[in-house]
Amino acid sequence: MIQIKSQREIESMRKANVLTALTHEYLAGLIQPGIMTKELDEAAEEFIRSRGGLPAFKGYGGFPGSVCISVNEEVVHGIPGPRILMEGDIVSLDTGAIIEGYYGDAARTHGVGVIDEEAKRLIVATQESFFEGIKFAKVGNRLSDISHAIQAYVEARGFSVVRDYVGHGIGRELHEDPQIPNYGPAGRGPRLQKGMVLAIEPMINEGRFTVRVLPNEWTVVTMDGKRSAHYENTIAITDGEPDILSMR
Repeated sequence: MIQIKSQREIESMRKANVLTALTHEYLAGLIQPGIMTKELDEAAEEFIRSRGGLPAFKGYGGFPGSVCISVNEEVVHGIPGPRILMEGDIVSLDTGAIIEGYYGDAARTHGVGVIDEEAKRLIVATQESFFEGIKFAKVGNRLSDISHAIQAYVEARGFSVVRDYVGHGIGRELHEDPQIPNYGPAGRGPRLQKGMVLAIEPMINEGRFTVRVLPNEWTVVTMDGKRSAHYENTIAITDGEPDILSMR
């Protein structure tokens, strides 16, 4: 069942999402060749807690970190650890915060040092596909209008959209109804209503869309070993343009 949020609830969610956005800004300044992924994770947890939030991902479903840190061919749910980021890598950070019982959620992909042009193109296309999708995040449109716009934009640029993992509703739970694929035909699914709060998160592959889960039962990687990028924001449906809660 899709939960419609009151304006008061949305303002609480804004606090959680602003903290999430600030965490991403902080982590972006730490990314450089030679840093370990666990160092980024520890920095994020300290940052979130120091500002009155709780790390939303820590312990969620048993996940051991505060940030999902996915490098190169890793799509999502990478576990922070001793891995050292290298010049030319791309790294996706997915994290969230809880404030006043409400969740924030956002993801960003960064280059580590100097990256190649195709990696830059992948990262930009992933981010821009989100903004293409939310052009349709308006009252009266169908949920899949967002999905279709993302897929069309991505595939026109020669990339592919992950099918196995999707966006979601969000509120007092990190994952609520509805599920929001980043692919599919337009004109399907529930009509968008004011007060829906959605985490829209394109996961885009350089090669084919097929993925698999590593034996750690968390980290998702591309089947063909090519790179993947991830971009996510939490948005609220309004009477007009969507309100991006996780951007300052």
